[in-house]
Amino acid sequence: MARLDLTRRLRTDTGAAVLLLSVTLFALLWANSPFSESYTHLWEIPVDVDIGDLGFDMDLHHWVNDGLMVLFFFVVGLEVRQELTVGSLRRRSQRLVPLVAGTAGVVVPAVIYLAIAGGTAPHGWGAVVGTDTAFLLGVLALVGPRMSNQLRVFLLTLSVVDDFLAVTIIGVVYSEDVRIVPLLVAAACLGVLWLLGRMREWRSAPYVLVVVVLWGATVQAGVHPSIAGMLAGLLVPAALTRRDDVVRTKSLYRAYWQSPSAGVAREVHLGLSRSISVNHRLHEVLNTPVNVVVVPLFALANAGIDLRGGALGEALASSITWGVVAGLVVGKLVGISLGTWAAVKAGLGTLPDGVGHGSVLGGAALCGIGFTVSLLVIDLAFDDESQVQAATVGVLLALVLASAVAWALFRLARVRWGEESADLPTMLDPPVDVRLDHLRGNPDAPHTIVEYLDFECPFCMRATGMWRELQAELDGRVRYVVRHLPLDDVHPHARLAAVAAEAAARQDRFWEMHDLLFANQSALEAEDLRGYADQLGLDPEQFDADLVDEALHARVADHAESARASGAQGTPTFFLDGQRHQGPHDAATLIGAIEALEAAEPDGAR
Repeated sequence: MARLDLTRRLRTDTGAAVLLLSVTLFALLWANSPFSESYTHLWEIPVDVDIGDLGFDMDLHHWVNDGLMVLFFFVVGLEVRQELTVGSLRRRSQRLVPLVAGTAGVVVPAVIYLAIAGGTAPHGWGAVVGTDTAFLLGVLALVGPRMSNQLRVFLLTLSVVDDFLAVTIIGVVYSEDVRIVPLLVAAACLGVLWLLGRMREWRSAPYVLVVVVLWGATVQAGVHPSIAGMLAGLLVPAALTRRDDVVRTKSLYRAYWQSPSAGVAREVHLGLSRSISVNHRLHEVLNTPVNVVVVPLFALANAGIDLRGGALGEALASSITWGVVAGLVVGKLVGISLGTWAAVKAGLGTLPDGVGHGSVLGGAALCGIGFTVSLLVIDLAFDDESQVQAATVGVLLALVLASAVAWALFRLARVRWGEESADLPTMLDPPVDVRLDHLRGNPDAPHTIVEYLDFECPFCMRATGMWRELQAELDGRVRYVVRHLPLDDVHPHARLAAVAAEAAARQDRFWEMHDLLFANQSALEAEDLRGYADQLGLDPEQFDADLVDEALHARVADHAESARASGAQGTPTFFLDGQRHQGPHDAATLIGAIEALEAAEPDGAR
């Protein structure tokens, strides 16, 4: 039980950051202890792997930096592909602000570094362009607003742009003695990955095999493999789970329930895998090992610099140290803040709902935590040991200073500008009104579940049926209300379907139309809607008139506006007793949540 609890904590943003910081401090202590020689010798241990005529002869330090860290950049690539396909970079209005801000957050720090240290070590400018996402999110959880999910999403999107540019710089600028034949093999591997995606290959094994060959070819070519990891992740397809895949998997479970056997169990396992995109499955498998093992191991191998014998004083007097500090702490803050302001001012997009300018300033300051990417570039850019020490000290100082500046800015935003949170609202607005809202169950029930739905949304169709289980289990202690949230950009028929339901409500048949629309999700054209009205025995002339009635269209628009005011951005979104429900929305989870509320009530309140 204790081991499970520790694993769960390490998977959180705060836990990952604390682990990374602990390993960094341990590396520094080890490198400055009487046992420092063992630290140096450990990473110099040769590990030679020969496959036929191919030789991978590297020391342990390079196996960590050029081998294991490819997994880190592969995961970054997977995340970028997810954001571009189904996430916050999917639409132009969503991606332009973080794209401009992320680009400015790369250019401005590099310019500042070159202005300070360009005369001494111009090749070190790449050390200030990246952001350590794991550290950033962990420190955000510690010093950021009380609720910061929307800010977190914005910073994640921004760091995706940041990391993509940083890895491109590493692969292009810091690769030397490139060999053509292995480079052509690497290019062929990228082509195979593209073909696998085009062929809709859903099994992960072919992708993994090609990525391993790609890594080997990139190492042999003399190109830093970080760019191979990023490009490979970008080529692994991501997609939303489709309704028919979920239904197919449900039928497989039914078969196993009726006839449990190893063969059927294997079919269930394959069906589950097929229903989730290979990108999401690989990300789920790799994300925790990368954050809990790979990145801390990288910190252990790279953060241990010997600061004895005047080395610290020498580093503090170096322009490289202060070029790195200013580039990360000042450059990221100025570049990202100005980039965000300019993009919003130019009308390229807007800030996420609930995120104020003070929170953007604090988040921009946190982006000054370079660490992982910065240490990797330092290892590639500098040969002189004193320069490596100076740059590494700059990265560690920037980590502390960026965190402190972010804390001060978040506090200023809270005290001066009233930004208590950087997240969507969580309370239902407006509250349920039995005279206006559509309600099922006991009108006087002590608990209320509100669902924002879209009649074309396959997951709404599956979730809405849970009402019967709630009613049967809770025996009149809960009432169920629905409001409309048509997602016009992905479901073009949903808004008219919502109006049709409201038109049916004028003839006291809302719930019958509600059930009929979900039973026929693939047929929601105007003629289909008239056919359903006929099935329900509605007055056809009145129904046709109501379909074009501005008052009903306005009612649907009011529901969508109430969803925005309540923090509902997608469907289905549930509210339990006026509070937005987060997490799974199956019947068992909602019943458990209601029973937990009842258990917490004083006896006299029940």
